[in-house]
Amino acid sequence: MPFTLEKLIRPNILALLPYRCARDDYDSGVLLDANENAYGPALANQVDGDLNRYPDPYHVRVKERLIKYRNIPSTNQVFLGVGSDEVIDLVLRICCIPGKDKILITPPTYGMYSVCAQINDVGVVKSNLDVENGAFQVRTDDVIAKIKADPTIKVVFLCSPGNPTGTCLKHDSIREILESGYEGLVVVDEAYVDFVEQENGSVASWTSKYPNLLVMQTLSKSFGLAGIRLGIAIADSALIQILNNTKAPYNIGTPSAQIAYDALSPEGLAKMNEYRSALIAQRNALIQQFQNFKVPGLGRILGTNDANFVLLEVLDKDGKPCNTRCEKIYKLMAESKDVVVRFRGKEYGCTGCLRITVGTEEENKTLVERLEEALNETA
Repeated sequence: MPFTLEKLIRPNILALLPYRCARDDYDSGVLLDANENAYGPALANQVDGDLNRYPDPYHVRVKERLIKYRNIPSTNQVFLGVGSDEVIDLVLRICCIPGKDKILITPPTYGMYSVCAQINDVGVVKSNLDVENGAFQVRTDDVIAKIKADPTIKVVFLCSPGNPTGTCLKHDSIREILESGYEGLVVVDEAYVDFVEQENGSVASWTSKYPNLLVMQTLSKSFGLAGIRLGIAIADSALIQILNNTKAPYNIGTPSAQIAYDALSPEGLAKMNEYRSALIAQRNALIQQFQNFKVPGLGRILGTNDANFVLLEVLDKDGKPCNTRCEKIYKLMAESKDVVVRFRGKEYGCTGCLRITVGTEEENKTLVERLEEALNETA
C-alpha cells in the first residue's frame, strides 16, 4: 500500500487552521500590523561568547536582571522560552491530557491559545469578554461557573492587556478567579504590560501568593526585541521547575541571551523607557487624530488603549461598523498605499475593526494620510 501522509498525521493536526502571522499577508511598506516596537531594540550590542559551545540551559544572568526589574524574589520563579508561544505550548503539554482535557479562553483574545490547544488535541471552552461599549472585561461569574461545571478545564488563559482589545483586565476579576477554589492553572499573558500607564499593571508579584498563577511576559514589545524570540514565565518555583524539566535542553541561544542581558542593563532599561514614553505619546496623539478625523467613516476607538496599538472601527454609509468596507480598506492600504495594518473584524466584539500598531511620528503621519485616502476611495 502506498504511503499516505493523511493516514500518518493526527486528525487534529490535519484539521488545524494555523495561526496567521502578520507577515503571512504583507511584508513591506509602513508595517503597523504586528504590534512591534517602531523605535527598534532597546539595546543590541555585538554578541560575545563562544558560539561553538552549547548555551547555558537556564541563563541565570538574564534571570537575575529580570527579577530585579520585575521585583520577583528569586530566579527560581522565572522560566525563559522561545517567545511566549513556547510557554503556551509547554503549559498545555504539562497540564492537559490530549483528547481529554480543555482550556478556557476569553474571546476576543490572542489566537495562539486555540492553535496550541488544537495541536496538542486539547479542547477549548470559551467565555466571551463583556464587549458592551468596548469594555473588553472578563465576565467573572461566567468563567467561574464554567470551570466549576467542568473539571477537565485545566488552564484558564487571560490576556491583559488584551490582544486585539488593548485593554488591561481589572485586577479584582483576576483575583476572584484565583480565589474561587479553582484547582487548575490561571495564565495571565502580559505581553503589553509595559504600555499600561496606571500603576501596578502587572500581577507578576502575585505569583508568590498564588501557586496556580503563571504570568507570561516578553521582550518583543516594549523592549523592541521581537527578533530574538525571548518569552518569560513567572510562577511558583515548583511549576517553573517542571517547565525547565520539560523544555528542550538548550532552547535559548547564546546571542539571544546576551542581547536580553544587555537590554536589561541600566542603559538598556533607560533606552526602553525612552522608547516606551515615545510610543505612549504617539499613541495618545494618534487617538486624538482619529477622534478629530477630517474624513467621515471612522467609528469608536475601542478598549482602554493600554497597549502599543489602537483598535478602530470603520463604518458603512449608515454609520454602522462594517467588515466589508473595513477589509477593503485594509487591503487597499497594504496593496496600493504601502501601509500595513491588521483587519480584526472577524473577532468577537470587533466588527469592522482595524488593529493599528503605533508607529513613529513619521509613520503615523503617513498612516493618517493614507487612511484618509482609503476612506475617500471606499465611500
